Amino acid sequence: MSNFILGLDVGTTSVKAILLAADSRTVAESQALPTAADISDDSGIQAKEQDPGRIIDALNRCVGQLPRDKLQHVSSIGLSGQMHGVIFWKAEKGCDWSNGDFFIPRDSSQLITWQDGRCSSSFLSSLPQPDSHVSVATGFGCATIFWYMKHRPEFLQEFTAAGTIQDYVVSMLCGLDGCVMTPQNAASWGFYNTSTSQWNEDILKAAGFPLHLLPQCVPSGGLAGKTCSAWHGIPAGTPVGAALGDLQCSVYSCMSAPTDAVLNISTSAQLTFAMPGDFRPPDFPQPTSPISYFPYFDSSYLAVAASLNGGNVLATFVEMLTSWMRELGGELSESCLYEKLIACALNQETSDLRVTPTLLGERHSPCSLGQVTNISTSNLCLGQVIRALCHGVVANIASMMPAESLRQVGVSRIVGSGSALARNQVLRQEVEKVFPLQVVYGQNADSAVGVAMVLCDKL
Repeated sequence: MSNFILGLDVGTTSVKAILLAADSRTVAESQALPTAADISDDSGIQAKEQDPGRIIDALNRCVGQLPRDKLQHVSSIGLSGQMHGVIFWKAEKGCDWSNGDFFIPRDSSQLITWQDGRCSSSFLSSLPQPDSHVSVATGFGCATIFWYMKHRPEFLQEFTAAGTIQDYVVSMLCGLDGCVMTPQNAASWGFYNTSTSQWNEDILKAAGFPLHLLPQCVPSGGLAGKTCSAWHGIPAGTPVGAALGDLQCSVYSCMSAPTDAVLNISTSAQLTFAMPGDFRPPDFPQPTSPISYFPYFDSSYLAVAASLNGGNVLATFVEMLTSWMRELGGELSESCLYEKLIACALNQETSDLRVTPTLLGERHSPCSLGQVTNISTSNLCLGQVIRALCHGVVANIASMMPAESLRQVGVSRIVGSGSALARNQVLRQEVEKVFPLQVVYGQNADSAVGVAMVLCDKL
């Protein structure tokens, strides 16, 4: 039997595990499970937190559903996951392996996710200026730590390590004394200079930041360590790659040519293309720019229009209708309602209703709100409303990275991917209207596949 690479993605709503055959670079097995890890927020601080126990349980169950005979031939493990967020733990007691070949979290905080909104604009403006091209936004790891320094300093004293959720999994698998992080995740935390590959330690120290919580950084595509115990049949001592960003891994899985751009619409939405190899980002943050530059591999960068508003906007609309129907005495599941809404919209080729779907704001414009304009008595049927909503999601990402700017850098094709695009034909139609370029859907971006491919190519 050939060797396999285990690729894991710890997403916002689900986890995925794949086995990539090392010789053919094809996916031999795949499993995915929802995490159901969201914690309701009654704090009034716009917190977005998840239960790490549920995430790890879903991950363990997901890996456990892969064929054990193939897991025994895993030669390396790679992880990607949701960036920006932060989880705290006690490195010496971060998990419990006593139940055999799976681990459970212990002595860790909740996961504060990338969607967290506790850091207001005024609070962010009070933070020191970073020595980095990346602006610091709410939901970023360092910003969240600064928030705890001000509002709950005793909380930070309980922990000895911090990282993203995927960094946490790597640390637990390898039994590390601290956290190892790649520049892909470090940049998403803020206060990290990607040109020098260093944290802004002097700036952070002057602000009283707990430097011991900063992870040790290693190159993207490098190793973090080896498994400290057998895991679902995977032998102890198996190499584990340092965790990578889900965006970079999803792009790696499907960008087959430098003239490709990748449009992913899942919970959120991203449009990205690779910058030339000699590109270097600006020296200072550009907080009002809709384009960010994410570290990729081998000192290269991706130009990214990263919208906070994607499939989550459509999900919010469906939840709203479901709630209204319940109040009116009607019952219809959200999945059934979603299908009916798409069917209605397919009967409406256009709509002059205009929806600005920025319910969550945007990082470059955090105070933005959603708007509905050009309302008339002739455009309020459900089909037109859904058509306008789908158009608004795509038009919003196009306003951040217009089709003309893609042409100017030589992009000739858009690779469309993501669960929202796969599920929603109306959304795909609007992509093809808004972006007059070739659009293909056959190469679905997949972070779990991408991280396995990285290990296959880099190790």
